[in-house]
Amino acid sequence: MRLISARRAVTGALTALTALAMLSTGLLVAAPAQAANRVTPGSFTGYAFDARCTPTQSEMDQWLATSPFLGVGVYIGGAERACAEPVPTRTWVNRQSRRGWKVLPIWVGPQASCTGYATRIDPSPARDYSDARAQGMVQAGQAARTADRLGIPKGSTLWYDLEDFDPGHSDDCRRSALSFLSAWTIRLHRLGFESGVYSNVAAAIHALDFADTVSPGSYVMPDQVWYAWANGRADTWIPRKWVRSESWSPGGRVHQYELDTEATYGGVTLRIDRNYLDVGRGSVAPKAAPSCGVRIDFDRYRRLARGATGAQVKAAQCLLKRKRVYDGRVHGRYDRATLRAVRSFQRTRDLRVTGRITTPTWTVLLTEGASPVLKHGSASDAVRRLQRGLNAAVRADQRVTGLFTARTTRAVIRYQRLNGLPRTGVVADDTWASLQH
Repeated sequence: MRLISARRAVTGALTALTALAMLSTGLLVAAPAQAANRVTPGSFTGYAFDARCTPTQSEMDQWLATSPFLGVGVYIGGAERACAEPVPTRTWVNRQSRRGWKVLPIWVGPQASCTGYATRIDPSPARDYSDARAQGMVQAGQAARTADRLGIPKGSTLWYDLEDFDPGHSDDCRRSALSFLSAWTIRLHRLGFESGVYSNVAAAIHALDFADTVSPGSYVMPDQVWYAWANGRADTWIPRKWVRSESWSPGGRVHQYELDTEATYGGVTLRIDRNYLDVGRGSVAPKAAPSCGVRIDFDRYRRLARGATGAQVKAAQCLLKRKRVYDGRVHGRYDRATLRAVRSFQRTRDLRVTGRITTPTWTVLLTEGASPVLKHGSASDAVRRLQRGLNAAVRADQRVTGLFTARTTRAVIRYQRLNGLPRTGVVADDTWASLQH
């Protein structure tokens, strides 16, 4: 994460006594977080990016509509934050949360003692590295207070960025770093947040896993790890030489798989790192909305006209009933009442009024509704509407799960290509408008 600056002068290290005094007086306890925002990142499987400085609102909006990312890493503070621009504001965080972004708040304070950074973790082994632990407590309190001020709710993960260092350099360097991170986790838990640690997979991540393997219980482990390993693979697999296969898996890993690269989406270019997340329970769709007690999910939707019978006629009648243009029974016979309802639906949606349900009518009937931005990792009833619509429009052969997968992305790109739309794989206003009209 291209964020560390070694140009700052050392402002003085807090001793254990000073840190404990601050804790006992409650100076590190923050005001309540804004409940309106969602816990972040929560349960999610998908893509995120992080940049050196916080993107502008215009840049975020363009990337929401055109990029594969639903998560964004932002640096909310710490002595080694290098960006000259101010930290994100509460307004910025609230807007991203409302728009559906998973915000990943990153704190970057003292670094390992065996590095050249200006602000470092105290390596003194006295009283079992109590000074390093005190520093970790203080950093967690400051990060939690900042998160509260920004409207990041309790239960969210706050990430500590411990940049690259050699765990084998010295016992004091490694053990003080582990003591610091353990205290970071303990304090965050007391303040109601989840703990995350970012580092090179061969540095702090390997050191944490090794310590937990050879001396379980000596250090409190973070809830999630965010590891830098630029292998170009968007997954959360880690070789056993660095981390045991079961550590922080499932649901506790973020992989930074491509570092310091330029990316352009929607005409906006940013220098970023690319990440893949598998956190919490992963992306899980809610229970499907009721559907008149009949099946409405099909791999393909056939042409229907008066006289037709069967399960797809029932599906059409159910959907027409939802649109309040049909008040008859859902009996599976394409009768005169069904014909009138189809014509009414076509007339009010500016479709060709034929009384027959062909691809255009099926597509609008199945996709009509709210039009949120959807992309890889989205999980909702809107995704179900999309998957049904793609099955009708381009015979996408989608399983209607409510989960936007790589297969859904490919189907969206195919639909966009066939309809002259930008091939983003993201369902934003232009794709919804095409599907629904």
